Order: sequence, then C-alpha cells, then structure tokens
Amino acid sequence: MLQIENLNQYYGESHILWDVNVDIKQGDCVCLMGRNGVGKTTLLKSIMGLLPIKKGSINFNNVSLAGKDAAVRASHGIGYVPQGREIFAQLTVEENLKIGLSARKDKLREIPQHIFDMFPVLKKMLKRRGGDLSGGQQQQLAIGRALALDPKLLILDEPTEGIQPNIVRDIGDVIIKLNEEHNITVLLVEQKLPFARRIGKQFIVMDRGRCEVTGEMSGLNEEIIKKYLTV
Repeated sequence: MLQIENLNQYYGESHILWDVNVDIKQGDCVCLMGRNGVGKTTLLKSIMGLLPIKKGSINFNNVSLAGKDAAVRASHGIGYVPQGREIFAQLTVEENLKIGLSARKDKLREIPQHIFDMFPVLKKMLKRRGGDLSGGQQQQLAIGRALALDPKLLILDEPTEGIQPNIVRDIGDVIIKLNEEHNITVLLVEQKLPFARRIGKQFIVMDRGRCEVTGEMSGLNEEIIKKYLTV
C-alpha cells in the first residue's frame, strides 16, 4: 500500500532522514517509535506532502506521490491527524468535520454516521467551537475530521499526547476498530509503550533519522527498548 524508498530529507543544511525505506501493507497497524528528535514527525510530514521530497520516492497504491500537495494526497485516501491536533479553533465541530468531506471522491456532503457512533461527544457538540473543547475532545474531533474523507490509510502523530487516561483508552478502542472492522491501514507515532503494544501489529523503530529495527509487535523486546527507546 505505502512504499517509501531511499527517502532523504533535510532542514536547511541538516540531514534529518537518511535512506529511509518503509513498506506498509493493506491492513497493517504500524507504530513508528523512537526517542524525541529522531525524525518521526518529519517522515509523516514527508508522506503527507507537507515537506517536499528532496531525494527518494513515496508511492501509495502504486501511485507516485512526488510533487502532489497534501490535499491531493488526501483525495487519494490518506487521512492525517497531526501532532497537537491542529483543529480550527474558531470553527464549530460540524464545520471542522465538513472540511474533511472536501477531499472525498464520492462528493458526500453529509457527515458519516459512523463518526458519531465512534465519538458520540462530537454529535452532542456540533455547534460548539472547536477551541472550546477539552484536549481529549479536540483529539476525537481531529480523528473524526480525518475519517470524514474516507481514508484507506490513517496517519496519526502521537494521538495520546496530553490526553486524559480514559480518553486514551477510548481512542485506542477506535483505532483498533478502524483497523480490524473498517479495514483502514494505520500508521501512528506513539511514545507510550503499553498503548503501542495494545494497538500495534507491527513496529518501526527510528534512530538518528534511520529506520533501525522493524518487525511484528511481539518482537519488540527489552533489548530493542533499552537501546532505542529508553531515555
């Protein structure tokens, strides 16, 4: 589904990603892990077209994403929930969700019911401004907005950051349901090891801009954790 080959990325003169290769298959649920500053968010932004590709290739369902902006990538079926949520604070919950509809190929203009089934609080707060929601509710809104475009691949950057524990569990339940029942492939950055182990089927560990270890989640052992994840 998603193939990244020999991706290199830079910020000015700083070389951030080094020959990154990733192969995500339909139905995978992959946790991208690593210490702060190793290039995880840069990789996600490169996939979404928020950073131009300097060297290498990114293909989604056998279509090259080179030169395509984020809106076009969304129309291909890639949903993105950025770190910090980035909802539109002055718009209502309903307006935030309808923004996601603009990328749908089927031109649907009504918010799909399954979004409200997963996040009932959003239906109760349709007319409330996004900025008035709690952090956990904003995260649910950000995920709902990504789901509104009917994604085949859902990318989430630290979806549990700054969220109260009960909402963290709810978000985990939703991600599992999306992956297993709705057949949405998932790629998420996650720092919380228990959450990653509960949600993920596969893992990728990054260090210093490189993908150092990949495998099934059952293979994420203490040796890997100590070498690449502990602070």
